[in-house]
Amino acid sequence: MKPLEHDKNYKPTALIQSLVLMIFAMAFSSAATALEDSYPAIVHSVGSGTVVHNNYGECWGTGANDVSSQPTTECGQEAPVVARTVAPMPPPPAPAPAPTPKPAPVAAPDITLSADALFDFDKSVLKPEGKTAIDNELKRTKFEGGGIGVSSIKVVGNTDSIGTAEYNQGLSERRADAVKAYLVSKGVPANKIHTEGHGLRDPVASNKTKEGRAKNRRADVWFGKE
Repeated sequence: MKPLEHDKNYKPTALIQSLVLMIFAMAFSSAATALEDSYPAIVHSVGSGTVVHNNYGECWGTGANDVSSQPTTECGQEAPVVARTVAPMPPPPAPAPAPTPKPAPVAAPDITLSADALFDFDKSVLKPEGKTAIDNELKRTKFEGGGIGVSSIKVVGNTDSIGTAEYNQGLSERRADAVKAYLVSKGVPANKIHTEGHGLRDPVASNKTKEGRAKNRRADVWFGKE
């Protein structure tokens, strides 16, 4: 029986060539994937687990074809890069609250009627001097003659700190009402006049001195213009 002779003219078909190339490519890809996270194997001591060095102080390897899945950083193998989780930026601080607007200052009164000079002591009846002071202000502001041009008038009575708060409250209200009554007699409509009694709550000077108490016994008058 003749041995099989090699046909020198034999050529592989295109299908066989494609299969061979495909197998080679798959084998190469698998090898590359296997070596992607592999490192040259380093000999470690069985007892202590430390790296074994040769006479030159170099790390001892197991062979050119031996690989390990873990790096040995002591022998210069870099550890795999671990993705770091970046903490989110903290939110910006809340804006500072807007400052509370300050209340508008109260305008100074147009007339301050001294209780000592224009009222009888501990009374709420206007003296002639008090009436004259009001007449002069009405003429200056042209509010005389039936209250023409008057938008509003505010009268506030005040006292010093002598006596009880309850008594001084009533006295301040009576003095404010006395000023209102005189304004009405001069033709100012009553519905345009607003009165308040603040008692001893709004001193303009110290109640510890005689002069200060005299300044606190008063009636303040504001004229509003149309």
